[in-house]
Amino acid sequence: MNKVVLITGGSSGIGEACVRLYAKRGYDVIFTYLKNTNRALHLSQKLQEKYGVHIFAYQVDVCQDEDIKRLKAEITKEYDKIDVIVNNAGIARDSLFCDKTEKDFMEVLNTNLIGPFRIVKCLIDLVRGGTIVNVGSTNGIDSNYSYSMDYDASKAGLHILTKDLAVALGPDIRVNAVAPGWVDTPMNALLDKEYIQDEEKKIVLNRFAHPVEIAEVIYFLSSKKASYINGAVIVVDGGRK
Repeated sequence: MNKVVLITGGSSGIGEACVRLYAKRGYDVIFTYLKNTNRALHLSQKLQEKYGVHIFAYQVDVCQDEDIKRLKAEITKEYDKIDVIVNNAGIARDSLFCDKTEKDFMEVLNTNLIGPFRIVKCLIDLVRGGTIVNVGSTNGIDSNYSYSMDYDASKAGLHILTKDLAVALGPDIRVNAVAPGWVDTPMNALLDKEYIQDEEKKIVLNRFAHPVEIAEVIYFLSSKKASYINGAVIVVDGGRK
């Protein structure tokens, strides 16, 4: 029987790269998406045919308890155990401080920080002897970009949540996080070209990461090869100067 992974926010960017990688490595994959149903269903069908594994796509808002409970009900129709949870779903609402509202701030926190908490809280009884990997950000470590203060705060909180969950759920369940720097994802596709070039100059490897490069680290953290890594936040930023 194949191992099972749940990936939130799996229809694009790092999440999609994770869906593809875990399917390629023989996992049955359950992934969530928020809006693009056609893209999600096409991805699941394509990978199922290509790798001969089971792929399930569910429309889930990680801010909604009822959506997560419904997700659990759907999962338990097929499986009695999840081997890996990848908390990837996230949003950014960059804006000037003077334009930020409490509603906007809370929406980012609700998705990026409380969303992973909800997922783990609801599904933890299915993760017996498994692993959890949260997708944080270098913005949660050393950012001074005021436009994304809500995003930065959410990711800093997620890093601490990772460490605390590692204590709360250990030793049976390992919990780690990956903190990517700049990644070539749809979220960053609309950045000004000159800004991208300036940011690339600050990276030793002189480029943004490919999503699969982050997915490989996530996969490693969830594997037996990382069996003694727990409560860690692994920075993957190409050597930012």
